[in-house]
Amino acid sequence: MKSVTIDRLIEDLKLEVIYQSSNLDIEITKSDLNRPGIQLSGYFDNFPYERIQIIGNVEWSYLSTLSKEKREERLEKLFSYPIPAVLVTRNLEIYSQMIKFAKKYNRPILRVDMPTTKFINKLINYLDDLLAPQITTHGVLVEVFGMGVLILGKSGVGKSETALELIKRGHRLVADDAVEIKKVQEDILKGTSPEAIRHLIEIRGIGIIDIKRLYGVGAIKRWEAIDLVVELEHWNEEKEYDRLGLDEEYIEILGTKLPKVMVPVKPGRNLAMIIEVAARNNRQKQLGYNAAEELDKKLRQGR
Repeated sequence: MKSVTIDRLIEDLKLEVIYQSSNLDIEITKSDLNRPGIQLSGYFDNFPYERIQIIGNVEWSYLSTLSKEKREERLEKLFSYPIPAVLVTRNLEIYSQMIKFAKKYNRPILRVDMPTTKFINKLINYLDDLLAPQITTHGVLVEVFGMGVLILGKSGVGKSETALELIKRGHRLVADDAVEIKKVQEDILKGTSPEAIRHLIEIRGIGIIDIKRLYGVGAIKRWEAIDLVVELEHWNEEKEYDRLGLDEEYIEILGTKLPKVMVPVKPGRNLAMIIEVAARNNRQKQLGYNAAEELDKKLRQGR
């Protein structure tokens, strides 16, 4: 299971540390958060203690209405659970009892000056990105007409050369050779490049070239959602290739099905143009129009 350390969370989101736990092994494994209003009222059944506990203006104001004894009782109960951290928003004052029980049970207290809702949205997006299931695959990812096209194929089939031609035609490079793919939502895969090789393409006979320096910042993109997979393979004379497109092909990546087209490669074929057409055709299918099905329908009606 992927996780994020509390130290990295503090550093990346620039959080103020009110009390630092001596437990250096605290790890966050869920992007879900909890606002413990109902717990502070005394109800701890089904308490999601494995989540970061967010105390905003509502929770803080409720604590202020409690007597000192009740506030101490509720906060001790909250901190007695193995929570990853208590995070106070809006730069609100930290109750002395919070620090007392944070020290007693060795729980971190953090603070941020952002409004609660805005910070929760920022934190969930941050955790979703870091905790998302991820794989690295050999291929090229380009943005073509606003669609993420993942180009796969055996080494030497022409993936990088095709990507270079697409860049020359005004499209954008996301990743070459290694594509890091994250499942950021149930049906959305986000592709990016490893930091070390970002903006770089390897062209056999020339070597490594920097797309950002050669073609400018408009030729690159940091990440893109993957909409279509194009697999290149050397032309096999004995293989029957689909000529109509009636049979939809899919590939499954991280449990998500993506449309896939197989493009045979041989001298004289303009692969960049074919991929442009594949991207446009996939967009039309998403909008409900399938040229192959329309032709089949007309032929059936003409019988």
